[in-house]
Amino acid sequence: MTRTSLRSPLESAPAHSAPHVLILGGGYVGMYTALRLKHKLRGGEAEISIIDPKSYMTYQPFLPEAAAGNLAERDVVAPLRQILRGTTVFNGSVTGISHAGRYVDFRSVAGESQRISYDILVVALGSISRTLPIDGLADQGIGFKTVGEAIYLRNHVLAQLDIAASSRDPDVRRRALSFVFVGAGFAGVEALAELEDMARDACSYYPGIEPGDMRWMLIEATRRILPEVGPEMGQRAQQELRSRGIDLRLGTRLASAVGGHIVLDDGTAFDANTLVWTAGVKAHPVLANSDLPLDSRGQLRATAELTVAGTPGVFTAGDVAAVPDLTAPDGGVSTRCAPNAQHALRQARRLALNIRAFLRGRPLKPYRHAYAGSVASLGLHRGVASVYGLKLSGWLAWFLHRTYHLARVPTLNRKVRVVADWTLALLFPREIVSLGSVERPREEFELALASSRPVLSQVGDHQPD
Repeated sequence: MTRTSLRSPLESAPAHSAPHVLILGGGYVGMYTALRLKHKLRGGEAEISIIDPKSYMTYQPFLPEAAAGNLAERDVVAPLRQILRGTTVFNGSVTGISHAGRYVDFRSVAGESQRISYDILVVALGSISRTLPIDGLADQGIGFKTVGEAIYLRNHVLAQLDIAASSRDPDVRRRALSFVFVGAGFAGVEALAELEDMARDACSYYPGIEPGDMRWMLIEATRRILPEVGPEMGQRAQQELRSRGIDLRLGTRLASAVGGHIVLDDGTAFDANTLVWTAGVKAHPVLANSDLPLDSRGQLRATAELTVAGTPGVFTAGDVAAVPDLTAPDGGVSTRCAPNAQHALRQARRLALNIRAFLRGRPLKPYRHAYAGSVASLGLHRGVASVYGLKLSGWLAWFLHRTYHLARVPTLNRKVRVVADWTLALLFPREIVSLGSVERPREEFELALASSRPVLSQVGDHQPD
């Protein structure tokens, strides 16, 4: 294992360099913290580096629209190197953190192990899907946290329509046209609503398939959906989904999914080729391989100033951190900020300012933000919203959802591209095509190789000695 402090995993920085701010994670918190530091610090005041497996930040609220074909996948991501000019980007994974030694262990995408030192650490690793020990889930389930998963799911849903349209076997058709989503938070509800809307439109291109032939099911262990928008708007969302024939199974759990045979704890059982798992998240597991203090849920113990409790020089925010909610009735004693984009974006701003204050020896300020409310899309021209006490549904809520998130997409370039995608979607119908080959790019080439082997063998048999 090699050790470095700044510029490159292969090249050490000079000993007299400025303090090194190392940011773990290139999501909302990581990217926006780096961007704000870039604008708030004087030239040469600090060296900034960021570690993430990907070279881009994903704007996750737009993943359902990307899955439905309303947005191009390239327009829901922000390239880190383009946006964070002057910031060193390491692509790879953090495998361990030692604050006592002031370094992190890093494995590059090429598989090289490095040790990167820091003066100030920002832990913004985000979260991963929280799964349960359900038989068959690992083999059958599809997540919904990345662009790759969103585009795969779009191709997969359209491929199921292709399968159903090309088969006369009723069992094959039923299995292909059954779509199961587990988890009724933002990710699950919006993904299901957008994909159902897309598949309903696609049925007009499949003479043998009617929208009523499809079975869309949402499974939720609690008795409500979209708790973020409040009980009243959550109820309206239920009414909207049920009016489209979507089967809501509230107070129900997935018991098994072996071989695509879906079994619920209420006794329902059927076969389905599609199982999407969005039932919660948990803090990044690498925290267990660190000397930083964690709470009972595996999150970092954070202070209101977005530092890690008892560890000077370490800052944190976002899903990975248990940040006290100072606006709660108990003043944050037992209430934590919700793990959502609204808090993450605002925490990143305060985090960058507190890092600047720390560098300059000034007092840090606490993060305080009263929750403004939430908006959710339920498909084209449909949505629910609860913002500053104002409750909306239908077209107005859908428009507010798009407007709110457009304002928060990073860079003017991305905003223009998103608006262009939406404008084209108003003028032309959706593209209904499954590009399953993008997940198997070598399939045709391997087939060509396999078919040519007997011929090559025969030719070889007749070669002279």
